[in-house]
Amino acid sequence: MRTRPLGRTEFEGSELSLGTWGLSGDGYGPVIEAEVDRVLDRAVELGITLFETADVYGKGSMERRLGARLPRETTRIVTKIGTDLEAVPPRKRFDLDHLRPAFERSQERLGRDKLDVVLLHNPSLHAMAASEPFDFLKELKRLGALGAWGVSAGDAQVARAAVEQGADVVELAYNVLWAADLHQIAGAVAEAGTAVLARSVLAHGLLAGQWSPEREFYPGDHRADRWTPGELRQRIGQLDALRPLVSGAVLSVRAAAVRFVLANQLVSSAVLGPRSVAQLEQLVREAGQGPPYLRDTALAELSARLRTAGVPT
Repeated sequence: MRTRPLGRTEFEGSELSLGTWGLSGDGYGPVIEAEVDRVLDRAVELGITLFETADVYGKGSMERRLGARLPRETTRIVTKIGTDLEAVPPRKRFDLDHLRPAFERSQERLGRDKLDVVLLHNPSLHAMAASEPFDFLKELKRLGALGAWGVSAGDAQVARAAVEQGADVVELAYNVLWAADLHQIAGAVAEAGTAVLARSVLAHGLLAGQWSPEREFYPGDHRADRWTPGELRQRIGQLDALRPLVSGAVLSVRAAAVRFVLANQLVSSAVLGPRSVAQLEQLVREAGQGPPYLRDTALAELSARLRTAGVPT
């Protein structure tokens, strides 16, 4: 497993990281607990050193599982805080009355006095205007309770605001069909040395390239509400732009999608969300022996095909 610097932080991490939302059972339905443990153990065996979670995944159970399962000396954990599950309905909160106990609960569940990376979990642009949450995270870092801090951003505006606030790390959606946000802030990220965690690398499974236009999802799967039937058919049609990449060492549309993300040197790590050992091993294998992950000429031709298909680049 190759590693990359985590921006300007003191950390390095595996270029493929393990996201745990899917493993928590929250987003796609339940996962057998024994399989969760097998995925975590196999990730460590394969050389994955960076794990991404949040204090609300499994109502805290995923943090606790990572804390108990991962070797402390060789792994780093990125967690997120800022969601109040006790409110009715649950809501975002970035005031100190919420953030301080949330941070302490993450310390307890992860079993680490010093947390590696803590991100604010999807704040609005309005929330980004307040200095309180950033002052809090900066003070934790100064005191040695935190290695790095940042923001898990929902769009380019929030990510840019995070960079301007001095964030060490930003996490945002980045994939072959949703690349414009990172491209918009590329200059700011490069100048600041901010680490980028790319999530939604496979667009919640869409970029595996195996869905029919009539694909349906089970109750409890967030994808049932993500696209209308028309939108899903349009997205599946846009995958034709990727298919010319599938040749030689690039074994599938899924492999092309992962390699597209890794080809961007601004990306510190691609956050993958396998829910089984088989899926994990497949993703690691298909990421290949790069760089180069995809040829520059292939990327330029892909960009032209995506624009023709109506995908902003």
